[in-house]
Amino acid sequence: MPYQQPLVPFIVHVADPVDLPIRKRGEAGLCRISETRLVSSGPRGLHISAVGSDGENLAIAIEPAGEGVLRVRLAPSPQTRGRSETFTALARPDDAAAGEVWTDGQTVRLRTGGLVATVRLDPWHLAFHDADGRLLTSQNLDETDISERLRILPFGRSYAEGRIVAYHETFTALPDEHFYGLGEKFTEFDKRGQRCIAWNYDAFSSESERSLKNVPFYLSTRGYGVLVGSGMATEFDFCHSTHAAVQITVPDDLLDYYVLAGPRPADVLRRYHALTGAPVVPPRWAFGTWISTGYAARDDRSDGAIYHQERVVELARAIREHAVPCDVLHIDTQWQRYDHWCDLRWDVERFPDPRGMLKELAGLGFRVSLWLNPYISHLSPVFGEAEAAGVLMRRRDGSTFVADSWHGAQPACGIVDFTTPAGVAWFQDQLRPLLQDGVAVFKTDFGEGVPVDAHTVDGRPGEDVHNVYSLLFNDAVADVTEQVHGHRVVWARSSFTGGQRHAGQWSGDTNATFTAMASTMRGGLSYALSGMPFWSHDVGGFTGRPPTELYVRSAQFGALSPLTRFHGTTSRLPWDFGAGAEAAVIDALRLRYRLMPYLYTAALDAADTGAPVMRPLIVDAPDEPGSWSADLEYLFGPDLLVAPVVNSADASRHVYLPQGSWIDYWSGSVHTGGRHIRVSRPLEQVPLFVRAGALIPTTEPHATVAPETEADLTFVQWGDGASTARVREGSTVTRVETTRAAGNVEIRSTGPVPVNRIAFPAVDGAPPPHEVTVNGRAFTLGPAGDRTLVARDDGGR
Repeated sequence: MPYQQPLVPFIVHVADPVDLPIRKRGEAGLCRISETRLVSSGPRGLHISAVGSDGENLAIAIEPAGEGVLRVRLAPSPQTRGRSETFTALARPDDAAAGEVWTDGQTVRLRTGGLVATVRLDPWHLAFHDADGRLLTSQNLDETDISERLRILPFGRSYAEGRIVAYHETFTALPDEHFYGLGEKFTEFDKRGQRCIAWNYDAFSSESERSLKNVPFYLSTRGYGVLVGSGMATEFDFCHSTHAAVQITVPDDLLDYYVLAGPRPADVLRRYHALTGAPVVPPRWAFGTWISTGYAARDDRSDGAIYHQERVVELARAIREHAVPCDVLHIDTQWQRYDHWCDLRWDVERFPDPRGMLKELAGLGFRVSLWLNPYISHLSPVFGEAEAAGVLMRRRDGSTFVADSWHGAQPACGIVDFTTPAGVAWFQDQLRPLLQDGVAVFKTDFGEGVPVDAHTVDGRPGEDVHNVYSLLFNDAVADVTEQVHGHRVVWARSSFTGGQRHAGQWSGDTNATFTAMASTMRGGLSYALSGMPFWSHDVGGFTGRPPTELYVRSAQFGALSPLTRFHGTTSRLPWDFGAGAEAAVIDALRLRYRLMPYLYTAALDAADTGAPVMRPLIVDAPDEPGSWSADLEYLFGPDLLVAPVVNSADASRHVYLPQGSWIDYWSGSVHTGGRHIRVSRPLEQVPLFVRAGALIPTTEPHATVAPETEADLTFVQWGDGASTARVREGSTVTRVETTRAAGNVEIRSTGPVPVNRIAFPAVDGAPPPHEVTVNGRAFTLGPAGDRTLVARDDGGR
């Protein structure tokens, strides 16, 4: 692999990608466009006949794919399709999209929405501008070094060892341009200077370029995005080989990519969702806390793992006794026999009465999640059933493919083939009885382990299906879950383009260190800019026992993440970390549950607008260079800024505040934005800021999330200014507008949720309110705890 540290043994896994060959010195092989001819032009796009420097004919198409979206294809013929396209469509262009074409000699322009493609035919060149003529990006065809040697792979394709091995495109990178996205990448948030590969494989924690959830899609600070429509191991070189260029290398049968207009990141993401599928919003209960019974790495290991029926029920009772807000209890691997993973059968010795257990847990207010993956141990009787049904992947000779999918930790496994209807139906038939018995949701672990030398039942190589396999796996589980329970929630580890149709996903197995926590945060922010709003991570990290400080800080990060789960190889239960830690963690979770109306509204908005729930600062402040590198903080919804402590050596940290005024949630102090400040918070408090003037809808936290928005909300108003809050529930929207100045507060609301109670925390420099009216009606003011006033209607609610 090209990313391995020299002199260190390679990490080799059965599902690693195939390296592209390196041409021998003096070996020819680069094919670039040498001649072009416009064949047709019109509202459906530009179709161009080209001749490569190898003398072969090629077809170029530049077509509208949606409002503000243009598709570019370079292929041997217009009929050529990508290798993974037979398994699933990664993008669905709008067939009704049309553009406007005009020509000027050898220059042809195609416009859709705010995006213009400018094509020069002789010599060939392609550039993209916005509606005002501002350059977004353009092809780089001849970047050379001082010896006039070509430094790039320009628009075209390459041969090696006598065969076509890849297509490629190169764009000029402007000196002050920065790049984000590519899925859940744990490297630096800004991808400039990096070389990344879109290949799903075990990340082995979260401190390298390896990634479980790749999306060949990136955004630029110049206000556009690029999506590569391939399921193969696409490589992105962001100013790594040369700071002058972004190079894209696609080992597929064609080059197929989309350019998406902005100007703001949320605009790009909205267009990405229109192209690849809208995010599925989980039901309200899924935004509650998920607590795991723990993972036992070996059959005889019990370090905090709770792996039999009686202890699962004991844990559920203990959660309620300790008043930990929690909605989902997750039972991990050991609900099945240890060396049979994953045969989807209860281990009847450990779980003699699963239906009774599920019923008792439901009575305690818990939904149950079960762990599974798509690999079946060859020691399990179910392996023989699956083999007989013909639903396992095969070797080239047609025999069943059995692989070490567990890095030696489990027996070799067969791999369910989801590329055939029979494989999907067989797997769903194993899950349906579990759902009907009361299981609410499945954790879909793994899915990134299809070896390149495996083959589908119909003979397609594993390399072609490897990346999209995670989509097929999660589709199968989400579909049967929806059939039984009416929702599409899974808890997925691996994903690819369009994976936002599976809610939610978590970052996989990370180390219990502050370094891993910080890298996980960067991965989550990168994933948010790759179209996934509903993401999570294991509180405390997965491997090992976290120190108390890390556990608390990670729990605060988890409580203010889109979804939250406690899970690891040792206990992640709050009371196992001491009374102080327990109190701090419960406080953080109660804050999450208190914010549920705000959080759920942000979730519904994310599906509509493209702005993720856990949004990098660049989403709302793309014109502020200070936001471009803000990779260890984020906006949680539109008005809360979270900056988790990620350093055990120093509890204080630098925080960039976007322009405007920001209020410290804990002290009420006001900070001017557009600059960095240094913040220090005790262990029981996460650095948290509120946009000045914001109105935050809250509710009383309970043991579980209410099934719908409660009518008796408290709207918390922060300092002088004017703002709007929205509370959404399905298709209904309550809009609350507030204006506060000189102690006078005027509020107007429309919608089904009544405004009966408004809280006013003390804010430096903002006079306490002395007159509050809601829809013209005067409210009564009174104290409510330290440094807070509350206004109620005259009925004293």
